[in-house]
Amino acid sequence: MQTVSSPADPSRPPRAPEPAPLTDLGEEGDDGERVSVTDVNGTVARFEMAYSPPSGDKIVFGPPLSQKLPSLIFIGLALAMVAFVYAGQSSPSTSRLFAFIVAGDRGRPIGALTLSYIILASAIGTAIRARMRGVIVRPDGVEARYLLAMGLPKIRKWAWSQIERIVLDETQVMFELWNGQYERLPRVAEPQKLSELLEHISATRKIRLTRLKTKNPATR
Repeated sequence: MQTVSSPADPSRPPRAPEPAPLTDLGEEGDDGERVSVTDVNGTVARFEMAYSPPSGDKIVFGPPLSQKLPSLIFIGLALAMVAFVYAGQSSPSTSRLFAFIVAGDRGRPIGALTLSYIILASAIGTAIRARMRGVIVRPDGVEARYLLAMGLPKIRKWAWSQIERIVLDETQVMFELWNGQYERLPRVAEPQKLSELLEHISATRKIRLTRLKTKNPATR
């Protein structure tokens, strides 16, 4: 007796094929070689060999307080001058302060208020320029920012492949480059964190590291 199969229900979706079982890591293929995990799963294995900062972008180390303090004092004096001018303009007309600020402007080429704003803008520019110093650690290298004479900025960049050795002490960092030159990084506000980060990078990228210890004068 011949069995007739019933027609498939058109409203029922077709059954998905069962996934093929994964080959064991120790199983060999037809050519006698061990089958790779990437060949079995059809994916590409990625291995991150280079170090990257925790944020994945960059880590900025600003200048120390000793380099920012003069510009902060300059801003404080400029703000005090602006307040002094406004106090003179709002004081009684018979006071000496009013006579010095308001009446005295008649014989000056630049008014007291205009001069105070110019000085304040100069102080703000000085503070911004002072913060341009520092070190930026990127995934592909290091960027150092200096200030030359007359406040001119200078930026130097090195890739990790250009650095042969990193020299550390308690306060500063120096690079020995592939061409035998030495470059000293500018001082930063957090030298210990910068040293720890560079020490970790040197171990990851196989860069030579030398840590110098400052001798204590009392032990000589």
